[in-house]
Amino acid sequence: MEFAFLPLALVIIASIFQGSFGLGMKFMSPLKWEGWWLVHATIAMFLLPLIWALLVVPDLFGVIAKAPLESILSGMLFGLLWGIGGIMFGKSIPYIGISLTYGIVMGLCAAAGSLIPFFTKENVFDRPSFPYVIAGVLVMLVGVALTAIAGIKKDKLLQDGAGSGINLKAGLIIAILSGLLSALLSVGFDNGKPIGDLAIEAGALSRNSSLAIWVVVLWGGYLMNAGYAIFLLFKNKTWNTFKVEKSGKAYKWAILASLFWFGALGIYGQGATLMGEMGSVIGWPILLGLSLIVSNIWAYMNKEWKGAAKPFLILLLGLLMLIIATIILGYANSVA
Repeated sequence: MEFAFLPLALVIIASIFQGSFGLGMKFMSPLKWEGWWLVHATIAMFLLPLIWALLVVPDLFGVIAKAPLESILSGMLFGLLWGIGGIMFGKSIPYIGISLTYGIVMGLCAAAGSLIPFFTKENVFDRPSFPYVIAGVLVMLVGVALTAIAGIKKDKLLQDGAGSGINLKAGLIIAILSGLLSALLSVGFDNGKPIGDLAIEAGALSRNSSLAIWVVVLWGGYLMNAGYAIFLLFKNKTWNTFKVEKSGKAYKWAILASLFWFGALGIYGQGATLMGEMGSVIGWPILLGLSLIVSNIWAYMNKEWKGAAKPFLILLLGLLMLIIATIILGYANSVA
C-alpha cells in the first residue's frame, strides 16, 4: 500500500485544532465554570456535529434510524463513559497538579484508544503493521511521560515547591481512571463504523461518513457533560452567571473553543476514515501526541516556560519522541 499523505495531513490539521482549543479555558471569567462549560458543550458536542453532519450526510436521521441498535447504543455508551473521564480529569488536577494529570491521562488515552480497537481486529499478530503500531505507541508513551516530567519540574521550580494540596494516591487513581475512560471516545468511533457505512450508502463521501458516527457518539458525551454542568448550576445556585456583566469575551471564547474542539474531531474522523480499517488505531495516538506538541507551543508563546530552562530541555526531548512516534505510526498505516 502506498503511503497516503492526505489522511495523515488531515490528522495533523486536527491536532492543531485539538492542541489549541484549551486556549479558550483561560478566558472563562466572569462566567462560572459550569455556565461556560454548558455553553461550550452544547455548541461543541451537540450543535456543531449535528449541523456539519446534516450538511454532508444525505438523510442523516434516516441513516441513524437504519443503523444497528447495537452500534447506536454502544457508541452513545462509550461517549458517555468518555464524558465521565473528562470530568475525572478535572477532579484529579487539585490532587496531583495539571502536568502529572495531563501526562497520565494523555498517555493512557493515546495507548488504550489505539490498542483496544487494534486488538479487536482479526489476525492482529500476523499483520505487517503489528510491530510498528506497538513501537509507535510505546515511543508515544515515552514522549508523553517526558513532557509530564518536564511540566512537574517546571511547576516545582516556578512555584517554589508550593503544593500543600497534593494527594498522590487519590490523584493517581482518578487520573488513571480518567485516561482509560477518555480513550473510549476512540473505541466508540471505531464501534460506530456501521453507521458510517450506511451514510456512504445514502450518498455521503467516504470521509464525511465519519460525521454521522460523531453525532451518535457525542450524544452520549453531551448527556454527561451537560448533565454535570446543569447539576453544578443547581448545586451552586449559579444560574445567574449567564446574566453577569462584561461576559461577552467569555462567550466568544466558549464559541471559539467549541469550533476548535469539534473541528479537531470532525477533521480527525475524516482522516481516520480515509486511513481505512486501521484509522482509529493509527490516527488516535497521532492526534493526541501532536496536539500535546501544539499545546506546549502555545504555552511557550505565552511564556509559561520562562525561567525553567532545564525542564524545557526535557520537554523538547519529549516532543522529539512524539514526532518520532508519529513517523512510526504513519509508516505503520502504509504497511497495514
